[in-house]
Amino acid sequence: MKTYKVVCFGELLWDILPDKTLPGGAPMNVAYHLHRLSITTTLISSLGNDDHGRKLLDILKHYELNTDYIQTDEQHETGKVYAHAAGNNEMKYDIVQPVAWDYIKVAPGQQELMQQSDNGYLVFGSLAARNNDTRKTLLTLLTLMDSDRTFVLDINLRPPHYDKKIVGLLLQHCNILKINEAELELLGEWYQLPKNLEERLKALSNFFVIPTIITTLGDKGAVLLQQDSFYQHPGYAIKVADTIGSGDAFLAGFLYSTINNRLPEDALAFACAMGALIATYHGGCPDYQVAEIAALMNA
Repeated sequence: MKTYKVVCFGELLWDILPDKTLPGGAPMNVAYHLHRLSITTTLISSLGNDDHGRKLLDILKHYELNTDYIQTDEQHETGKVYAHAAGNNEMKYDIVQPVAWDYIKVAPGQQELMQQSDNGYLVFGSLAARNNDTRKTLLTLLTLMDSDRTFVLDINLRPPHYDKKIVGLLLQHCNILKINEAELELLGEWYQLPKNLEERLKALSNFFVIPTIITTLGDKGAVLLQQDSFYQHPGYAIKVADTIGSGDAFLAGFLYSTINNRLPEDALAFACAMGALIATYHGGCPDYQVAEIAALMNA
């Protein structure tokens, strides 16, 4: 059985924009970029037995991503999201519910997958936990992981598809948290965290015992709290095409650097460059060259 350094769990879907339809979902975007960075990665998800599902499977195979752990749902359609620009280079999303990835089941082979990845990572988000069926499967997989595994929560809060209780449960199960500025503001209100950014992250880290928190700040770059040390990067000046998947690329860049034992400040710089580069393209999984990341950093 092949081992995978990273397992990405959750939604697979189509992003339907006013002028185009693109394959998407945070788990697929993260897996796509990690694969391009030569990190062995696989997906656990579910697609409908329909044309959208079959086409998405073909695209995943074209991307050379493993599809062995993607289930086929005979009762629910493949996921869809209607996306449109909302100003300030941000996107708004209308996420269809229920769909196939709301019903990911515990299946044979998943336990072996979890246990065979040496010092592996499991990437998951709050969106996949919106429905009880997939949430139960996710929590089951989290309990299958040994203590040397790293749980990565890409919190990805999309209203109205979350609630405080479930988000709190997921925060208790992560070693690395990736969050954006607006999401951090919401958690600050929920848990009465300090206003100062560094103090807020340290309070959140202490409250949920999360060793690493990476926070994207849009065009202001990103910050990293790791083992109580604070790092900041101003980001890169680019011409934005759209921001679809740029946060997922950021996370993939950070995980790639972490897996390769880069210094925290270097990991943050590389992650910012990855996110910025993908924002210069349309869609979350554009065709690009890895060398472009270094070129952007050097420029």
